[in-house]
Amino acid sequence: MQIYADNAATTKMSRTAIDAMLRCMEADYGNPSSLYTIGQQAKEILEQARADVAAVIHAEPREILFTSGGSEADNQAIRSAAVLGQKTGKKHIISTAFEHHAVLHTLKKLEQEGFAVTLLDVHSDGLVRPEEVEAAIREDTCLVTIMFANNEIGTIQPIREIGAICRKHGVLFHTDAVQAVGHVPIDVKADNIDLLSSSAHKFHGPKGTGFLYARKGIRLTNLIEGGAQERGKRAGTENVPGIVGMAAALKEAAANMEKNASHMTALRDRLIEGLSEIEHSALNGDAAKRLPGNVNFCFEGIEGESLLLLLDDRGISASSGSACTSGSLDPSHVLLAIGRVHDVAHGSLRLSIGEDATAEQIEYIIQNVKEVVEYLRGFSPVWRDLKSGKTPFIL
Repeated sequence: MQIYADNAATTKMSRTAIDAMLRCMEADYGNPSSLYTIGQQAKEILEQARADVAAVIHAEPREILFTSGGSEADNQAIRSAAVLGQKTGKKHIISTAFEHHAVLHTLKKLEQEGFAVTLLDVHSDGLVRPEEVEAAIREDTCLVTIMFANNEIGTIQPIREIGAICRKHGVLFHTDAVQAVGHVPIDVKADNIDLLSSSAHKFHGPKGTGFLYARKGIRLTNLIEGGAQERGKRAGTENVPGIVGMAAALKEAAANMEKNASHMTALRDRLIEGLSEIEHSALNGDAAKRLPGNVNFCFEGIEGESLLLLLDDRGISASSGSACTSGSLDPSHVLLAIGRVHDVAHGSLRLSIGEDATAEQIEYIIQNVKEVVEYLRGFSPVWRDLKSGKTPFIL
């Protein structure tokens, strides 16, 4: 049996998105900046895609800027807020310790440029406390950036409450919603969001395409110069086929969101139940306030890399952390942020199931994870020390 359970890293493109892209590449190949008919046809479908994307998150089409993906959108949102803050003498930014590296690395660069950054602690349940966000806001705070849903442990943050706090204090609020868009309802107006980042390949669209929502009135800082595309805020001929595919995938995801969420949540909960039967294991993050398809566990006494390779031999594709760091031997910064010690964090497993997952596949995963964990512990000196009492158990 072959099971793809790494949808948090990337998703398979939907047939709907592929067909939309093929039609675009075959018939609407013009440059949307050109004045002749073929170019204007491309411009028309580009703007229709913009309207379709905006409708899903309850934004206005002019508030959508197309990018190469979530990382670019994160960079532009944070950089723009920093520039706006600097103009009024505000150079303090609030974020969390378990953000995606596209956010954390951008903040590190801004620190080198003289900005002050406060990284809030994340609690053991993987949730940010709105009252702690409010307590961290200062007179010189220009931005709060907190992800909508964590890319590793899947916990969904109290975005609406945090956004309301930021709005009350006159501070811009950005959320990296790469894992959330297309999977959970988002209303940028009701949620008090000023800036939002998304990436198409997380909801069955193409890689290399994403968007940035910027509330009307927020002046963006350019990352790419050289042309007047995207209202002068992102130079370069737009990737019309990719954008059309993204819009098609997002419309389809939104139309089926409730049904898909119900299906995946039931399977997710069964997966959590089954893996919890493994001794000295622990679910990472709150059991309920998490994405419908995300399950993240730590197993004491094993290495996550070995677990992944043996599961792959059994046809199960999974992850031990975010895709951007999966080649690293360092423990996940997300797991360290929620209080997991290094030895335990090394034995992590992220399973992110898709809409096509079945109950049979979930049972296959449970059985094989149990067998592989038992096998790895059988020759682990760390596990022998734990079982003998030489080293105390943590989980």
